[in-house]
Formats: sequence, structure tokens, C-alpha cells
Amino acid sequence: MNQMNQPPQLVANRPTVPGAKNIIAVASGKGGVGKTTVAVNLAIALAQKGAKVGLLDADIYGPNVPMMTDTMDAQLAGAPSGKIMPIEKYGLRIVSIGYVNQGDTAVIWRGPLVGRMITQFLMEVEWGELDYLIVDMPPGTGDAQLTLSQAVALTGAVIVTTPQDVALSDAKKGINMFRKVEVPILGVIENMSYFVCPQCNARTEIFAHGGGRAAAKKFDAPFLGEVPLNLDIRVGGDEGKPIVAQKAESAVKEAFNKIADAVIKNVETLNSSNAQEKSILGKVFKLS
Repeated sequence: MNQMNQPPQLVANRPTVPGAKNIIAVASGKGGVGKTTVAVNLAIALAQKGAKVGLLDADIYGPNVPMMTDTMDAQLAGAPSGKIMPIEKYGLRIVSIGYVNQGDTAVIWRGPLVGRMITQFLMEVEWGELDYLIVDMPPGTGDAQLTLSQAVALTGAVIVTTPQDVALSDAKKGINMFRKVEVPILGVIENMSYFVCPQCNARTEIFAHGGGRAAAKKFDAPFLGEVPLNLDIRVGGDEGKPIVAQKAESAVKEAFNKIADAVIKNVETLNSSNAQEKSILGKVFKLS
């Protein structure tokens, strides 16, 4: 069966996050590919399209979501329900270890503690009703990825890569890891795909080009789109003003909007397939 049609709820009895219709992991096989930048801007793009969106920063060792959303001074508080209240910014409900462990103090935890914290952020936060819960994963294929995959029924994973061979090799490992734990791949994003000179308008493919699309094709996964290398992305991330949240239109903002549209479409296709398969299975078991 095609991976886009493999419903996680049918292959394992994994719980769901209360109120979250779809949980999407944004992952990469290695660091330095702009995964958090993609996660933040994708989440905002979905929110701007009218969706209710949560953003969980699951990168316990290197939480960058607070900086990228200009919420570094925020602190988590308790809700009347006894759960944790998320921080709200740019139309998102955000939770990060960065709100608990502020400053330059390093988090020195072993795998079980990391897994426990991710599970707590999933299940003990007052997320409310969400159309999408975007989870910014740490790089790699370790404890955090396995914890998330086993703790909840993920709708699917989005894999972020850059075009060069070393990043693509790790992206392929990420795809294989999610498929081994029966999580569908919603698609591949090629970040830093190309650079357009602001002075001469010449296009330069600094890290090569097309590798993300080729990897997606090789692994029979959807290709969600290309995000160009752009100074405004870096400045916006450093200043806590994500480029999708800025008023000015740009090629980068358009790229993220198209990627968000593709994610929405793929999630709808997957959910429709899941519903149809559940209906068929229900009839089969009823007849038997």
C-alpha cells in the first residue's frame, strides 16, 4: 500500500492529543537545514488560512521557537483545568522547553527524561481545539522521534532537507525511520533551494538543486516545494518576525503559502483514505 494511504490509527492503537485533529511532525535527518524556520513559517501560513494551529517545540536540547516567534521572555502558566497554558503569538498556540529553561543554561537530560517531557507537552497542555498541531522535532532519528511516533497517532511527517548530498542522505534516513514506525510521509521540502541576487536578480544554486524532489520521487513521497535562500528569512528569524508573518509579499512567503496548501491537500487526502479504509474494515468485521 502507498505510504500516503497508511493510517497510523489502523496500524497501532496510539492515543490522540485531546482537541488536535491532525498532528504533523516537521523533521530532518540532520541539523542546519532550517527545520525550525520551516516549522514556524508553515504553522503561521496554516493559521493565516484560517486554521487553528498549535506549535510544539520538541527540540529539548536546542529550542529555537521562542526566539523565532519573539516570545523568549514568556513563561508558561497553569490553566484552570490544571494543565499548562500555551503561549499565543502570530495566531499560534506555542509550547517550548525554552519557556521553562530560559537563558543560556544547557538541558542535560538522558533519553527517558526527554521522552517524558515531550509526552507531557503533548498531553498536559491546554491546546484547545486545533486543526493542526505542528511539532518541531530535534534533528536526527533518536529518542525524541521514537517517543513522538509511539506516544500519539501522528497524521504524518514533513521532511526538511537542503539540496546537497550530505543533507539528502540524512533526509532519506529520516523517511525510512518514520516508515518503520508506520508514520506516513506527507512530503519533502527542499530548503535553501536557490539564491536570487537582490542586485542583479541572477539565480545561483549554492547547494546544488533538485535533490529534494529527486529524493521524494525515489521514496515515493510527495514533494511539497522549494524555499529559496533569502536574507530576510534569517533576519526575521533572529528578530522574532517570521517572514510569513510580515506584511510584505515575497517569493519566500509565496513558497511557504504554496507548501501550506500542499500540506492541507495531502492531509485531507490521507484522512479521506483513512475514513474509507475504516469504513471498509468495519463492514468486513461486521459481516464476519
